[in-house]
Amino acid sequence: MYSKEEAARLKQQFWISLGQYMKPVPAASGSTVHWVSYKTGVKNIIFKMDVTNKSAFIAIQLTHSDADIRHLIFEQFEEFKLMFSNTLNEDWDWIKDSTDEFGKTISQISMTLNQVSVFNQQHWPDLISFFKPRIIALDDFWDNVKPVFEDLV
Repeated sequence: MYSKEEAARLKQQFWISLGQYMKPVPAASGSTVHWVSYKTGVKNIIFKMDVTNKSAFIAIQLTHSDADIRHLIFEQFEEFKLMFSNTLNEDWDWIKDSTDEFGKTISQISMTLNQVSVFNQQHWPDLISFFKPRIIALDDFWDNVKPVFEDLV
């Protein structure tokens, strides 16, 4: 078992490693991007990556506090579901009402990789191989659809 400090340090080292690995990769728009803390530029639409001692996940989280507005945004994403699946080359989990780690109701589109641990450095190549193509494809998708969501919110 790791102490809280050791666990936090290892997680931080992983994110630094991923960030350094991704740094030379340009965004779909050609600009530079901070991949680890990707900013969508649209309030209440978040791209999130996280790792634990058991899994990793990447998600689009819709965090608007008004359920009707959040559902409208989610339904707009559903309109792009075929484009999304074609861009990502896989099917993600689409959940209209989910709960985040703080107990807040959100909508989420996500993919999870199980049986990996950020605390096992031998898993880091698998984690990077999981995150890299998905965040790049997510950026490509977002580059095409972002104007719709800017106008929607």
